[in-house]
Amino acid sequence: MAVTATNAGTAKPGDRSIIYIIGAIAALAGLLFGMDIGVISGALPFIEKAFQISDFTQEIIVSSMMFGAAFGAAFSGWLSRRFGRKSTLGVSGAVFVVGALASAIAWSPEALIFARIVLGLAVGISSYIAPVYLSEIAPERIRGTLISFYQLMIMGGILLAYLVNAVFSYSGGWRWMLGVIAIPGVLMVLGMLVLPRSPRWLTNSRREDEARDVLMRLRGGDADSVDAEMSRIREASRIKRAGWHLFRENRNFRRSVGLGMLLQFMQQFTGANVILYYAPRILELAGYASATEQLWGTVLIGLVMTLATIFAIVYVDRLGRKPLLYIGFAVMGTCMVLLGVLYAHGLDGAFTKYFALSLLGAFVISYAMSAAPMVWILCSEIQPLQGREFGVACSTVTNWVANMIIGATFLSLLNGLGNAPTFWLYAGLNFVFIIFTLALIPETKGISLENIEKNLMSGRPLRTIGQ
Repeated sequence: MAVTATNAGTAKPGDRSIIYIIGAIAALAGLLFGMDIGVISGALPFIEKAFQISDFTQEIIVSSMMFGAAFGAAFSGWLSRRFGRKSTLGVSGAVFVVGALASAIAWSPEALIFARIVLGLAVGISSYIAPVYLSEIAPERIRGTLISFYQLMIMGGILLAYLVNAVFSYSGGWRWMLGVIAIPGVLMVLGMLVLPRSPRWLTNSRREDEARDVLMRLRGGDADSVDAEMSRIREASRIKRAGWHLFRENRNFRRSVGLGMLLQFMQQFTGANVILYYAPRILELAGYASATEQLWGTVLIGLVMTLATIFAIVYVDRLGRKPLLYIGFAVMGTCMVLLGVLYAHGLDGAFTKYFALSLLGAFVISYAMSAAPMVWILCSEIQPLQGREFGVACSTVTNWVANMIIGATFLSLLNGLGNAPTFWLYAGLNFVFIIFTLALIPETKGISLENIEKNLMSGRPLRTIGQ
């Protein structure tokens, strides 16, 4: 997710505990985000049997969450400016609880679709607001750690959802699978009651005394450090946010917005969310017959994806963005090619079953260490300060719209094109994305946001704005 703040400051060793506690509570939004993505894959086979629904209806159930998320993301910037980051996060937690409980008691496919749209609203809002809030309360030296922790919580939420699915698969309790999301949602709402408001939002709302009080608590009472940080916040708050106006008037800003939207399109059309949403169906195609077998296979997929995210967190600022993207797209494309070959020639025998599972594991590892985190990082880095909120909002909405398209078409592609051609289609897209990365995407490792903005606004080619 994007980082839009530029707060500076340092933290004493004794100050960090309160920052990490606040970060952990706010990052519960990431856990909920991940659980909502992961839980539907395990519940879907049982929902199909309970309601006797078609593949098309299953696609609508899956993609309805992304439909709501697109709307939530579109309005999240306005909500956060009007009511504050803390209040907006609290509301999204409450909506998570309502959506989860409504999903658990759904009496028809239509009721379930509506409940997942409500869940999507919460996902879309929190996916934008949570990293913004974290970036605005954290000192500069540990801000990246907190934002990375949020990304890790998303993957941890997917893994936790897969574990819940596997446990309830023995009884076929799909309602419990969907309803369990309400528990971390309640914890997030309760946690929000004790969190401070964002100092940046308070300053923008002309409540500077409150902002300074918050910073004094967060920075361990270091008055000199707080006064210096307040000065930087005041200076930043004077910069007029002119997102839509800037988009209309400035060609260079339109280029960065377009690149951010392209990056999100690339991330989604790798096919990763096909695996996240339809993993049991894919494992069934690979020869894993029982639902329990399929769901424990998804647990393994979730585990390796979480571990790979840790690798990305550690090495993103050492290896750079583009090398990880090259590796990721190449490995993902190769895995999709080989999966298509397996499906084309049959999956009889234990070896081919395990080979198929290994390919799925290799795919999600490469995704979690490349496109998953790199795209969000780049989307936050390439937007100029004046239009950063607008640019990041555009890319976030694009993420959810593309996500919705993926969720709504995969089963139809399997039925229309066939198993092997569907995977080859995604393979081809991954190889095309290597060309896009070479031609358009900048390497931003070690480059200040100010220099990136200067290069962008001077009209330099997009691939060179990180130089």
